[in-house]
Amino acid sequence: MARYIVTGGNPLEGRIRMQGAKNSVLPILAASIMNCGTVTIEDCPNIADVDITIQILRFLGCKVKREGNAVTIDASVISNCYIPQELMKKMRSSVIFLGAILARCGKAKCSYPGGCELGARPINLHLKAFRQMGIDVRETHGYIICKRKNFVPNKIQLDFPSVGATENIMLVAALSRGTTTIVNAAREPEIIDLQDFLNQMGARIHGAGSSIIVIEGVGTFHDTEKTVMFDRIAAATYLFAPIITTGDVVLDNVDVGHMESIVSAAKEMGALVDVDGRSLRVTMRERPLSIDNIQTMPYPGFPTDAQSQLMAVLAYAKGTSIIQEKIFENRFRVAGEFVKMGADISVNERVAVVRGTKTLQGANVTAPDLRGGAGLVLAALGAQGISEIEEIGHMERGYEKLEQNLSLLGADIKKVE
Repeated sequence: MARYIVTGGNPLEGRIRMQGAKNSVLPILAASIMNCGTVTIEDCPNIADVDITIQILRFLGCKVKREGNAVTIDASVISNCYIPQELMKKMRSSVIFLGAILARCGKAKCSYPGGCELGARPINLHLKAFRQMGIDVRETHGYIICKRKNFVPNKIQLDFPSVGATENIMLVAALSRGTTTIVNAAREPEIIDLQDFLNQMGARIHGAGSSIIVIEGVGTFHDTEKTVMFDRIAAATYLFAPIITTGDVVLDNVDVGHMESIVSAAKEMGALVDVDGRSLRVTMRERPLSIDNIQTMPYPGFPTDAQSQLMAVLAYAKGTSIIQEKIFENRFRVAGEFVKMGADISVNERVAVVRGTKTLQGANVTAPDLRGGAGLVLAALGAQGISEIEEIGHMERGYEKLEQNLSLLGADIKKVE
């Protein structure tokens, strides 16, 4: 199995361009099957989750061509309206295909999705919304079977602003008759990116970015091209890297307006943050400061996907920090790996108390999930000595050329097969 070998202690300095967003490109790729023609997606990151999504597209009957960071999907012919279990279990985001296949075929079948083990992530909100829209939903022997018999335009009140449920409702409603309204919709920037893509294909959707989204159904879509937004979670990871290594890094291709909670945390830790258009410079010259209390929340709050990376920095900070995890109950699984590196972290259910230590030590650790793995890489960069990080396949699901980018900034990191 591949692993990273990291020798810590090098201040990171330099400039890198942010990749396209994992959490935006996956639903956009799924939505491409709703057009009986061809679409091209630019700035598509070269990550494992995209590779799995392309496998699913090809299984459904699409012709997919990739050239660099451009992916062209010809969905003229869809030969399957289901996704086999071996593909579904590889990726949590595969559930977004449920809405896309329903919109295109009028029926869909898939097993429950896989992905990182972050705790209960039920898709009951998706299925509840489908039923409110007149879709027949059956759950049997581990499979979900949906049929669009008599679509009912409706006002869907989400119990929680779920990103996946919001996206699935948008997809089904976009090619259906009548007007559907989502109340308490997720407000993430990736929802706006999906809305923009659907509208470029001919949909009539407005309100993304707010808590109310209105979808006026249309009959057909047409060909288009779309450039994916930047990955704000990857940007958060690279933003924290110079803070833990007392460095100076410029991130290009970012929209700071989508990172306000992350930038605020960086400033609270003592980092200097300068914005110049779509570039963000982060400078740190001394050990970071602690944060009294930070909570993960749905957007625009601090993202749960950046919490493990922040914990890595706080483990090295001056003082004691408290992190409250409001989204996933198992997001603190990485804490035990940080402790192996000398961190002083205690966890009680969804609250972590992080008592900063002056130095972390290199150790052999294992990535428990995608973002926890990124946090371990950051901790290793700031630690003294050599760290070996196992299960790096988690990081390859969401980060494009992670070790190459960090090496460009001066990190001593190698991937060993």
